[in-house]
Amino acid sequence: IRISSGEGTATTSGAVVIRSTNGGTAGLSGSLFFSTGTSKDSNSGSVYIGTGAATAGRAGAVVVSVGSGTSGVAGDVLVNAGRSTLNTGGTVRISSGEGTATTSGAVVIRSLNSGTKGVSGALYFSTGSTSSGNTGSI
Repeated sequence: IRISSGEGTATTSGAVVIRSTNGGTAGLSGSLFFSTGTSKDSNSGSVYIGTGAATAGRAGAVVVSVGSGTSGVAGDVLVNAGRSTLNTGGTVRISSGEGTATTSGAVVIRSLNSGTKGVSGALYFSTGSTSSGNTGSI
């Protein structure tokens, strides 16, 4: 299945919007699932999220954000690599953009400011445990 917007040969191309609509007063809004199928004897497919290149301007951003909440704890952003029962688990890589002619991009990991009645969030960096051998290093 291929879904695409109209091409803008002289100006902006059209947008593609995929969303669930609002939930009622006693319900949730619908979830969105993007996944590939499983594979028995080979690799499963990949999910790619990206923007196109820009030859005369700035390439678009990829933004992953959680909506705000007024009562209760806000939602989380989780990034997990794959688990393997017989081999090495997947890797999570966070890299800045390469600057081939000038400076490369920065990598910023931070906790934002708290409100007047709280503390700002902590940053945790840890490795997993092992039943034999050395644990990973930081």
